[in-house]
Amino acid sequence: MKKFVTIAALGVALAVSGCSKGENNAGGTVKREAGNWKTDVKLVKFEMPGMPPEMKDGMAKMLEGASGMDQCFTAEQVEKEDIASELAKGPGNGSECTWSKKEVTGGKIDVAGTCKANGQTVEMAMAGTMEAKKTDVTITTKGKAPTGQGDMEMVMQMTSTHTGPCKPGAAPAKS
Repeated sequence: MKKFVTIAALGVALAVSGCSKGENNAGGTVKREAGNWKTDVKLVKFEMPGMPPEMKDGMAKMLEGASGMDQCFTAEQVEKEDIASELAKGPGNGSECTWSKKEVTGGKIDVAGTCKANGQTVEMAMAGTMEAKKTDVTITTKGKAPTGQGDMEMVMQMTSTHTGPCKPGAAPAKS
């Protein structure tokens, strides 16, 4: 179970760190606005054979716990954002991703690949939209269930919205 939680966290971390920004082929880069961003995470689908219902509930609660997170992005941070380099290095924490599809243009994101963390390999796909004041990305993770009883699949929707100037006490965004 711990391995799966790491993989789920990997998807969230990757989306928060890398999928809120993008390139726009039509003359420039789509940059999010500096200021306070609120991120909501919703578990759309979660299937894992052999997992007790209480563990599934715990997983849903863990993801819901990531909802409502406020982050403050400075003008300097948004100016330096580069999705291509973020995707290349992955979300960190000893994880490694190889991308077979990396289309981030015109305010849209369509990325797919394989990520490895803690000895587990999963297929990960992210698709959605990116605008200066809002991002909406669906993250699909598929792989062998750590329970050893078939395949698991998890689909999360992550929406980040610009809510205005940075709030006192908001977590500074990691650059």
